Order: sequence, then C-alpha cells, then structure tokens
Amino acid sequence: MPATGRYAFKEGVILSYIDKAATGQAAAGPAQARGAEASELLDRVIASLEEDKAEDIAVMDIRGRSAMADYMVVCSGRSARQVTSIAEKLADRLKLRFHFTPRMEGRESGDWVLIDAGDVIVHVFRPEVREFYQLEKMWQGGGSEAPAGSSAGG
Repeated sequence: MPATGRYAFKEGVILSYIDKAATGQAAAGPAQARGAEASELLDRVIASLEEDKAEDIAVMDIRGRSAMADYMVVCSGRSARQVTSIAEKLADRLKLRFHFTPRMEGRESGDWVLIDAGDVIVHVFRPEVREFYQLEKMWQGGGSEAPAGSSAGG
C-alpha cells in the first residue's frame, strides 16, 4: 500500500483504505509529521503481513486511548510455524526500511507473537489463541460484534 493513503475507521477497526494520490489530496504537511510517520509504518506493516499471507488483518486506531502506540494490528497465521515466520519477516523488513529492530515476545512458542514497532503494535496469533483472547473486542469498546477487519486476500 502506498504511504500517501489514509484509513477509514469505525469503532477502532479499519474499514477501508483511501489512496490520497488517487483522490487528489495533498500529502501530510509538517504539522502532521508524527502522524505521517505512524501512517507510513502502518502501511509497511500491513504490506508485510499481506505478503506473508497473514489472515484476518484488523487495524485499530488507538490514538487518544493509549499512550503506548497509535495503532494496534491483529492478525492470524495458520500454524505456529507461520505465526513465527510472519513476525520474523516483519521485524526484518522494518529493520531494513526504518533502521530499527522492533521488540518481539512470544516467538519461541509461536502461539502469539507481539511485535512492538513503536507507533504500531502488532499481534500475530494462531486462530485458536486469537479467539480465546479476543483483543479486538477489548480495544473496540462496548464489546461490538462488528467484523474483525479486512481479510488478507481482499
């Protein structure tokens, strides 16, 4: 996804991606510099997850709700091996592009890997573990039954 885009949210879950270049909107100016950096990081995270066939990618805008990050991304891998691979490849790509190594936890078990990339926190789960913890419901507020987010295939 291009770094010039914006995301549309409902109850903290991403609904659509809007390419600002295609709509003729200008890129973020200096007053939006931090938001533009977080947005570019989010774009790169999503692109990496999609490339590695992560499933059920959900993005939650947690700006103003948490001081730890601007966005939280939750996705699934089909097996412990795929979960670990998705996380490791994401960390490698972020290191190459942004010149920092994100912190990771849970890589050894492959059930749930947390990647702390600063403004974007990523959780990669096996489907059963994701269902058990239901992070999306906790961050959506009000226990909404809204869809978890976009599929990696769409």
